[in-house]
Amino acid sequence: MSDEQADQTVEKTKPGAEKWLDAYHDPVASLYTLTQCVALSDIQADGDWKLVIADLGTGSYNMKLKVYKGTNLMSENAIIDLPTGVVTFYMDILEPRMPAIAVASGPYIYIYKNLRPYFKFTLPTLDVNTVELDLWTQVKEEKINVFVLREMLEGMRAEGTVLTVRSLRFLQMTDIGDMEAFANLYKHMPLKRQTVISCLSTMKKSMADEDAICCLVLGTENKAVYVLDPEAFTVLTTIELPSVPVFLSVTGLYDVEYRIVVACRNGCIYTLKRGTTDVAKNCIELNSQPVGLERINKTIYVGTMDEMLHCYTSKGKKLWTVKMPAAITTMETMDYKSRGFKAVIVALNNCKVHIYKEKYLVNVISTDDVVTGLKFGRFGREDGTLVMTTRGGGLVLKILRRNATFEEKDISAGPPVAQNTRLNVPKKTKLFVDQTMRERDNAVTMHRTFQRDLYLLRLNTAREYVKSLENSMNPVSADPTEPLKLNAQVQGIGPTFKLTVNLQNTSLSHPSTNLLITFQYDDRLYTLKKSLIQVPMLVPGLNYAFETFVECLNDKGVSDNVKVFVLKEGKSIPIITGVISMPVSESLVVA
Repeated sequence: MSDEQADQTVEKTKPGAEKWLDAYHDPVASLYTLTQCVALSDIQADGDWKLVIADLGTGSYNMKLKVYKGTNLMSENAIIDLPTGVVTFYMDILEPRMPAIAVASGPYIYIYKNLRPYFKFTLPTLDVNTVELDLWTQVKEEKINVFVLREMLEGMRAEGTVLTVRSLRFLQMTDIGDMEAFANLYKHMPLKRQTVISCLSTMKKSMADEDAICCLVLGTENKAVYVLDPEAFTVLTTIELPSVPVFLSVTGLYDVEYRIVVACRNGCIYTLKRGTTDVAKNCIELNSQPVGLERINKTIYVGTMDEMLHCYTSKGKKLWTVKMPAAITTMETMDYKSRGFKAVIVALNNCKVHIYKEKYLVNVISTDDVVTGLKFGRFGREDGTLVMTTRGGGLVLKILRRNATFEEKDISAGPPVAQNTRLNVPKKTKLFVDQTMRERDNAVTMHRTFQRDLYLLRLNTAREYVKSLENSMNPVSADPTEPLKLNAQVQGIGPTFKLTVNLQNTSLSHPSTNLLITFQYDDRLYTLKKSLIQVPMLVPGLNYAFETFVECLNDKGVSDNVKVFVLKEGKSIPIITGVISMPVSESLVVA
């Protein structure tokens, strides 16, 4: 029985069978790596694709570049510093077409060809602060001691000055003997400031073929993105960013047109293209820090630390957001070219791996440990292979079944599909026709009724307006000789409230004098500390605040209105009146 027939038999006997075949699982493979440090490539041009992994080791030592052929370790090379990215790319047009391996580690990119070290590229050095350089020069000439050096360097660091690695290492020391030995050892060496690589990717240079020559694209800790020439290894383009880049997604050709989507540590995503000057113009602001970035066609998928998966257009418009059941650890694009299927693979902290086709969850893979590294592609001679590395150092290989299909609908529980289907309601229903006939038969009567109600509404509105003017019940004075504006507010939760009355003279040049503020309230519910406030001369245009305290005498949850009157000496009718709706008082708590 062939594999395909066996797969069909399993599908028939087990409804909803898994779409993946368990090809290999080694929980003690001792592979500690991330998605950025995993690559699949035909590095020997023999049609047998290899697995390239930059092993992080312990983080301080035992870092290695490992190449697997199938499940067997084929090659192993030591790496001096912690690796931050691995890519394979074509750097020449020689036959046979064998791609090179680029490993980003510290300020260097190590190039391997035919599994042997070929070239080492060093990032351009940065400018050293002149004050720091002068301090180390004085130490060299023995003009200052290590105590003065430490004090000056700490002051520079406190001011936000970016120091070299030598100065930072010197500031970490606490023993006097260690500081003197360190200074004597390094004071004669030239002072340099180098940055390190934070992320790595590739870009086709002039042709879109699968084996076309590629440029290296790398982000660095000094908030910049560099594009390197693959032949001379010189910097072709440098783009400054507002923050440190951590994830890159590159499309297009360098010689024609390209797009670089960059996720940075400040929680923003920037889109870079040829001739970019204003980086912040095309910016997407996230609610949390990014933990993964993938681009499929013209849509950008971003996973964030708040357990969210967001989708944006290339112009920055949000399309949708999906809440994850656990924290996202890493993301990868699933491009199954033989079926024309593209999706996003999201690894979660609950030992689950979700596959999303747009916003629909189409598949869930369970693992024994939390997945930290993902890579989907061709491995060996199988096109649909999913490589997973776990937090405990395990290696998991899964192969997509040839008859597996992914339905473009959510497999999780939710509202029925019919709920999103529009009802086919006709434009003219029977009710609409009946209403039209009624209006046509009673047009004159309906028009007369409408006119009568409209005139009554206008009359009642005019009466209420005149009444408010006569009683000065509106917060704006209608007296042209005393144009005042009143605003009152209550602060507090009770039983004592702070009542603030704001008065403003809206006149252009005429001041207001001889004014009083008084209050009307229910003395069974409230008592005021000052029930009469004398108002000084109000200068036009200025806001005057007058305060008093209102104490609630009732704890039954009853409230009432307090009226504020602004009076003119010698007149019985208030100039302006404000009505304050008092809040319900909280009960007095006695300790």
